[in-house]
Amino acid sequence: MTDRADARAGAEPVRDGGCRCGRVRFRASGRPLLTMACHCTGCQRMTGGAFSLSTAMPGAGFAVTAGQPVEGGLHGNPHHFFCPDCMSWLFTRVDGMDAFVNVRTTVLDDPGGLDPFIETWTSEKLAWATTPARHSFPGFPAMADYAALTEAYAQSRAGSG
Repeated sequence: MTDRADARAGAEPVRDGGCRCGRVRFRASGRPLLTMACHCTGCQRMTGGAFSLSTAMPGAGFAVTAGQPVEGGLHGNPHHFFCPDCMSWLFTRVDGMDAFVNVRTTVLDDPGGLDPFIETWTSEKLAWATTPARHSFPGFPAMADYAALTEAYAQSRAGSG
């Protein structure tokens, strides 16, 4: 199990993470809701790679524990947060959707076991870019599809923390 739970029985898993320089740190408590790879050109440009990886974590269990991230990207909804010093892209929040925070999977101290379950914006993906995602969408899935996707993701992780 890659989630670190404290010694109490039934404790929620905890994942810590932070930027490249270490000035901004965060803690995400609770079970991941969904893992994703986004192939949109915006994510390609913000990561300098073929796609961005994110893990939707429960919003109530998310806290910045050191430093003060700044908003970057397009400075609108959604809100992308970065370290002001090394400019690592750390997490994303969406107005009106406080139930989750999209943490960049690769800034977690231990991103193990968080392979992308879905991939979005495949209509903009680079021809050679592949992921192990089980579900692919040419844009974002319809809002009505997320409940089934998060349930399928939870079932796929049953017993793995």
